Amino acid sequence: MSDTDSFIEEVTEEVRREKLFKMVKRYGWIAVLLVVLLVGGATWNELRKASEREAAQNFGDAIIAALGPEDRLERADALTALEAPTPGADAMLKLLTAAELGADNPSEAAEKLLTLSDRADIPQVYRQVATLKAMMIPDAGLDPADRRQRLEDLAQASGLLRLLAQEQIAMLEIEQGDTEAALTRLLDLYADAEASQGLRERASGVIVALGGDLTE
Repeated sequence: MSDTDSFIEEVTEEVRREKLFKMVKRYGWIAVLLVVLLVGGATWNELRKASEREAAQNFGDAIIAALGPEDRLERADALTALEAPTPGADAMLKLLTAAELGADNPSEAAEKLLTLSDRADIPQVYRQVATLKAMMIPDAGLDPADRRQRLEDLAQASGLLRLLAQEQIAMLEIEQGDTEAALTRLLDLYADAEASQGLRERASGVIVALGGDLTE
């Protein structure tokens, strides 16, 4: 590779990093999780051959470009127009599209996510993320008992998904007036060694609001 080619590649990578950072700021934890899945998890395993790696990189660049516009509906249209190279990548694409549409039509967004969560042709982790995202959409009109059951199932997972599911169960308990159960759950979550700093901060804020004591 010539010095010129090397320089161009470095600049290109820097542009990608800047766009990716903006995407993470916009989408928070779900963007981080999706990036991990794409680069270091199931999708990477699917696309590890050289030609497939190139397809994955091109797909990633297309997603970053689609998320560039400031208008939410424009981003949704751009995402919808993309073609995913694998079922796993298609799942990620639908997750991002649902995130853009959720504010305008929460019921439809939740329905699309739950449909995705029931697909047998994609890795389980994508189905789990789709379920969790659907449970987190405000005013989606989902049945409380169904929400509770789906979240309880997710709480049996490992790592970040388990903790986020526990957080959402606590929010559901608060909605239903069971603040004592929510407080107990949030205190356990706050003390969990696997909880991230952001998750612990959210839990502590709700604990204090419910009159709990973090010094116990």
